[in-house]
Amino acid sequence: MTYHPNEPKKIILTGGSGFLGSHLLKNKLFEKALVIGRSQPKNHKHYQEVSFLEEENLSKILSGVEVIVHAAAKAHEMGEKNKSSLELYRKINTESTIALARQAALAGVKRFIFISTIKVLGEGNNSHSFFKYDDALNPQDSYSISKAEAEEGLKLISKSSKMEIVIIRPPLIYGKGVKGNFRSLLKLVRMKFPLPLGNIKNRRSLVSVDNLIDLIVTCINHPNAKNQTFLVSDDNDLSTTELLSMLAEAGGFKAFLFHFPDALLYFLLKLFGKLSIYNRLYGSMCIDIEHTKSKLGWYPPFGVKESLKDCWTDD
Repeated sequence: MTYHPNEPKKIILTGGSGFLGSHLLKNKLFEKALVIGRSQPKNHKHYQEVSFLEEENLSKILSGVEVIVHAAAKAHEMGEKNKSSLELYRKINTESTIALARQAALAGVKRFIFISTIKVLGEGNNSHSFFKYDDALNPQDSYSISKAEAEEGLKLISKSSKMEIVIIRPPLIYGKGVKGNFRSLLKLVRMKFPLPLGNIKNRRSLVSVDNLIDLIVTCINHPNAKNQTFLVSDDNDLSTTELLSMLAEAGGFKAFLFHFPDALLYFLLKLFGKLSIYNRLYGSMCIDIEHTKSKLGWYPPFGVKESLKDCWTDD
C-alpha cells in the first residue's frame, strides 16, 4: 500500500526520459516534479538541463527541494568488461550521483532516493537461496561496480550531513514500453517458433514498473524509509519456462515450448560462444523482500499476470 500522507512541496527527478522515469512522470505525485538531466522527457514541461558535473553549481535549482529521486544512469549492457567501460560507468553512475548528492546535502534536501540494482549483490544465486537487503556487496561487472560504489559514497554523505539516503535495488524491470532483454522475449514469443525451453527449473525475481513506482512513492514520505536499503520484486518468482508461458498467454499467444536436455543445450551454446545466454535462461536470481514489507508495511499491489499484459500494449 502506498504511503503518502503529506506530499512534499517540491520533487526533483533525474532520468525522466528513461523507461522508469517516463513511467514515474505519469504518477500524480510527479506531475509537477522538476526533471533535471541531459535530455528533456516527452510531454513534461518542468525541465532543466543539467550535466551533473562536479563543478556545476546547482544551488538555485536545488533551493526548496525536499526529495530527489535519482533514476538517471548508464544502463547495463551485455559484454562490457574492459577498463574503459568501467571508467565510463563510474563517471555517469558513480561520480555524477555523488556530485549531485553532495550539492543536495548542502542545499538542505531532506531525502535522496537512489535507484540502484540487485546486481550489486551478485549475478545470481540458486533456486533455494535469496539475496537479502543486508548481504555484502558483490558486484561482478562494470555496471554493478559503479552502482555499488555510488551506494557507498551516498552512505558516507549521509553520515556527514542531515540528508536521508534511501537505496532501492530492483531486479529486471518490465512493463509497458519495456526495452532490452525483456523486449527480446516479447519478439521471441511473437514469432511462435518452437523453443527448447520447456523444462527449466530455475527461479528469478522480477519487478513490474508499476510495483517499483509504488515503492518509490512510498519511500518519498515514509518515516521508516530513512537511511534504509530496500530490495523490491513482484514477490512471485518464476522459472524461465513459466515466464515464457505466462508472457505468451498475456499476449494472446500459445507458447511452443518443448523439453530439451540441459546438458546438450549447454554444450551447443558453449560451442558457439553463447554461454551468457545459457546463464540468463537457466540461472536463478531470487530476492527476499521481507525487510521491505515489514519496514514499510508495503506489499506489491500489482499482480504478475496483469503486469505482463501491459508489456504487449503500445506506448
